[in-house]
Amino acid sequence: MAVSVNTVYQTVLYILNKEQRGYITPSEFGSLASQVQGEIFMSYFPDGNQVNRQNQRNTQNDTEFFNMFKDIAYKLYPFERDAVFSYDTTNDGFIYNGVGEVYKLGEIISTYSTTNPVYNSITELASKSDYSQITRSKLTTPTNQYPICYTTNAVISPLTVGQLIIKVSPTPNVLTVNCLFKPTDPVWDFSIGALGQFLFNPVGNSGSGSIDFELDISEKNNLVINILKYCGIIINDPTIIQVAEQEAQQVSNNEKA
Repeated sequence: MAVSVNTVYQTVLYILNKEQRGYITPSEFGSLASQVQGEIFMSYFPDGNQVNRQNQRNTQNDTEFFNMFKDIAYKLYPFERDAVFSYDTTNDGFIYNGVGEVYKLGEIISTYSTTNPVYNSITELASKSDYSQITRSKLTTPTNQYPICYTTNAVISPLTVGQLIIKVSPTPNVLTVNCLFKPTDPVWDFSIGALGQFLFNPVGNSGSGSIDFELDISEKNNLVINILKYCGIIINDPTIIQVAEQEAQQVSNNEKA
């Protein structure tokens, strides 16, 4: 379940107003919300590595609903999906042209549908130097059963470097990649009321541009605390920064203890 962008914004405003600390506009909130959501998303990877080391030492709790490694992996599920990459003749490789920004590549499947038999082959991701060595050797030349690939940046024009491109040998008919996507930036869309006030346009309403946080509902407190930390910077109040940092550190310690 996603976190309501309106709930987080109203909570932040309530705390700031209760403490008479100032006010954050929807535009300012949107910038902070995107920053904090990105930071929390990125934190899953070092946190997962840390917990995995506990697994290797057999010190991790694996009780149902209390396994931290599984909990972190669960939080990444909404961002994981299979993406079909399209062949780009200009760059002689495969580019993702769909919705969302790819963050990490997982399993890569090359489909060779014009051969008999048809192959759906797991494709080894190699460095460019290894790719060059392997494809140039007669003994290690990739086949439809054992293809190989590397990643680089697509060149859109002589002076512009574009998005990620995957070069595969042999070239398949279809390339499907299990990807992690970056979360979409949250948006608190609004209209102006008769008194000049900001009126929230709820997510899902016709014409509304509001977008909820894509993080798991368990991250609501982390979102509020960390947004408040940045609010303290904007309104130049070190007290808010200190309190928010202490709360954030306590949450982190509790999760990793």
